[in-house]
Amino acid sequence: MTNMQELDNASLPIFKVERVQLQFSISSDFVAAQVANNVLVLALSTGRILRIDLDSPSDIDDIDLPKKTSEIGLIRRMFLDPSASHLIITTTHGENYYLHTQSRQPKLLSRLKGVAIESIAWNPSVPTASTREILIGATDGNVYEDYIEPSSEFYRSQEKYLKAVYKVPDGPVAGLWVDLIPRRSDTSRVILASPNRLLHFVGRISRHGQEGSGSIFTRLFETEAPTLYEVNRGIQGSASALVVSPDSPESQSADNEDGERTYAWLSGQGVLHGRLRTATASASLGSTVFNNSKTISRSHIPASENAMGRKRPTQEPIAGVALSQWHILCLVDGRIIALQKLDQRVVYDQVVLEPGDTALCLLTDQKKNTYWLFTTQDIFEIVVTDEDREVWKIMLKSQQFGLASQYAKTPSQKDAVAMASGDHLISKGQYLEAANVYGKSSRPFEQVALTFIDHGEQDALRRYLLTKIGTYKKSSIMQRTMISSWLVEIFMSKLNSLDDTITTKAQLTENTNTAETKDELATIRKEFEDFVSRYKADSDRQTTYEIISSHGREQELLSYATAIEDYNYVLSYWVQRERWQESLDILKKQTDPSIFYRYSSVLMVHTPTELVDILMRHPDLDPLKLIPALLDYNKTNPGIPLQQNQAVRYLLFCINALHTTIPAIHNTLISIYASHPSPSETALLSYISIHSLSNPPPYDTDFAFRLCIQHSRVQSAVHIYTSMGSYASAVDLALKHDEVDLASLVADRPSSTDTALRKRLWLAVAKKVISQQGTGSIKTAIDFLKRCDLLRIEDLIPFFPDFVVIDDFKNEICAALESYSRSIASLESEMDASAATAESIKTDIKQLDRRYAIVEPGERCRVCELPLLSRQFFVFPSCQHGFHSDCLGKKVLEGSGLTVRGRIRELQAQIGRGGRREKEGRELDALVAGQCILCGDLAIKLIEEPFVSDADDGEEWAI
Repeated sequence: MTNMQELDNASLPIFKVERVQLQFSISSDFVAAQVANNVLVLALSTGRILRIDLDSPSDIDDIDLPKKTSEIGLIRRMFLDPSASHLIITTTHGENYYLHTQSRQPKLLSRLKGVAIESIAWNPSVPTASTREILIGATDGNVYEDYIEPSSEFYRSQEKYLKAVYKVPDGPVAGLWVDLIPRRSDTSRVILASPNRLLHFVGRISRHGQEGSGSIFTRLFETEAPTLYEVNRGIQGSASALVVSPDSPESQSADNEDGERTYAWLSGQGVLHGRLRTATASASLGSTVFNNSKTISRSHIPASENAMGRKRPTQEPIAGVALSQWHILCLVDGRIIALQKLDQRVVYDQVVLEPGDTALCLLTDQKKNTYWLFTTQDIFEIVVTDEDREVWKIMLKSQQFGLASQYAKTPSQKDAVAMASGDHLISKGQYLEAANVYGKSSRPFEQVALTFIDHGEQDALRRYLLTKIGTYKKSSIMQRTMISSWLVEIFMSKLNSLDDTITTKAQLTENTNTAETKDELATIRKEFEDFVSRYKADSDRQTTYEIISSHGREQELLSYATAIEDYNYVLSYWVQRERWQESLDILKKQTDPSIFYRYSSVLMVHTPTELVDILMRHPDLDPLKLIPALLDYNKTNPGIPLQQNQAVRYLLFCINALHTTIPAIHNTLISIYASHPSPSETALLSYISIHSLSNPPPYDTDFAFRLCIQHSRVQSAVHIYTSMGSYASAVDLALKHDEVDLASLVADRPSSTDTALRKRLWLAVAKKVISQQGTGSIKTAIDFLKRCDLLRIEDLIPFFPDFVVIDDFKNEICAALESYSRSIASLESEMDASAATAESIKTDIKQLDRRYAIVEPGERCRVCELPLLSRQFFVFPSCQHGFHSDCLGKKVLEGSGLTVRGRIRELQAQIGRGGRREKEGRELDALVAGQCILCGDLAIKLIEEPFVSDADDGEEWAI
């Protein structure tokens, strides 16, 4: 879309004059006009003023002056500030009025009465509430300073003060301009134009404590001498004006305090134009302002043509002038002529006015960059399109390549600038600068490369190739790869050349020494590193390795390998040279597990601690693939203490921190523990003690047991047996290696309920102890075996030798016999107590046979409430409760379980079939009358039943 827009703009003319169609009819002629900030102000011959907002043209303010035209004269001139906030109107009778943008009632400026205003310099701060300090130029040559502040009070003056500050001797003040010098707020510039003179003032202005309290320009005009530019008097009555270029688009979009404007002064001799420099570095700003100014004489502008199409012999004077960003617009004999400011070339010449039309003015909207031509009847807008389209050509022609590139818009334009700039630099011998420019141009690659080669400019060739490779698209794989390989070759040659220069200390070029060559070497090396880092994807790996290797550049080889992340090569390089710290530095940056597996064996042998630190920072590694490295390290360092063993450290990290359950990891740790030359097996035993609690344990128990037996780790082997529940094997193993205390501990491990196993284990320990003590210290052996309460002296006697004298353990035998005697006496006492208890029970049974209960005649059944003696009944002597036998049976059936109920019904059926069934009757009575239903277990079970059942009438219980 942008390219299409550029093509469309290029096909359009830069300038085009269009007649403005008013949306209303006007019966009288225009006498004055002004445009600012998209606001158009028209003055009519009737004294009316029309204020039109061009953003909404239908919104028109129709304003009348306070007095009739017959009293104050016609409106002669109007002056509108750049913000369109302040309007000053002057009439042919010297009456001057002020109108604010928010008002529709012009106010008379009494202090300016009789002053024929010719020009106004508005305050550069562009105030809107008041004008602040402004300069007013009159037709009599006087310059006044005024301060106008709108007031709603009728009798209050609009002007705070009015003071004459300067006098031009040669006629009216045709133009005024005031601006501030950037970064020097107390320094101001004033340009004053008359028909024959142009004066430039630069100096300090006064600043008072209160705005509007006094003149600020008096000091400037009294103390500073102006820079004068003077011309001969032109044709009598020729126009004179001073215009300044409008705000640039850059200054509108950003705070561009340093933006310089251009000026144009119209005089009888032509148009003088130049830049209004604002640089404060030069103390001669005022005196040099006109040095680079240029004059466009009237003869430079083509003469008008007559009705026959021939040039007129006499040339009409320039009637008006305006400035755009890059052109000077002139009004000559009804024609609009545009000249390029840079080369004064006429780029537009168009007849606009018909014969007899009277032009009023040619104006510029300083804020909006629009241009207008007014006549007494019509309004024309000069439309500008892509005004700077030809600037790059002009800059290029004048060899200002930087500016030409800045203003070149299309790729073809930029390319033309680049090629011309490169050719110019080559002609001046500036090859390095030319390389940068050529690299961005479309000049054939072969032509540029051969140019540098023919001139022996390898540095320029390198610079050109570095620039050129960045201009190719990613899809241009062949071109980018070729240039990349060529650049590697050039870099290597340059580095070797510098190394040779430093080594041989050959004769160096003028103003060059060894230190400078070393600095250049470091610079080129850094440049190569940046190159391979940026364009690593464009290089062919194998080709680049071969080029660098052929030049013997090891450091650059490493730089390239690092850039392309070929860490296998880099690590291999450092490992082969036994540069362990460099190897570790590379390894720290890796994330590829294969790198760690490949180089862990050699690094584990030479830098075990640092390597383990790195490995522990990578929990994603597979520890199984690191076991060979750990075993090699352990084999190389067999005597290192376990606390310092790095293989053990990493394995413990895997087990404790990573919680690995891989048997191979645990088996490896057990192997290192078991094979260690230290006689202590504390570490191994501690590990087995902790991990044997798991079910199943994470290590191979058979493998661990074999290692323990192989390396005589008896305690650990016994612990393995014990953890497996093989207590007998554990005791046998401990006794086999004379570890009696250890066997004793194992013998106590079985459950306290398994007394047979415990006794069997202790008997094995006893046999070993007695055999070890021999005949010399049987007493000591017996004292040792007292730790188990299951062993008796008779259990130990078979283990004693046949020739042992009984005196050696007669005390123990006597103690045992006394213990037996005490046991027999205790048993006899218990038997006597049991016999007495049996006799007591027999007596109680006999007494129960004689128990009875007295039933009163009026006693009732506790269930049915009928007389108890009316049929068969039961009475419980202990509680005196009586029940009919059938009532009691019914209640027992209801409250008993299924088994009891079934048995009761079965017995009742057997008795009902007749015959003598005393046994069944006694069992039935026992089941039914076993306990009182009100005092026994049945009553306790009934506690869960509700007091009022569903069968009862709830109303009977109502209170």
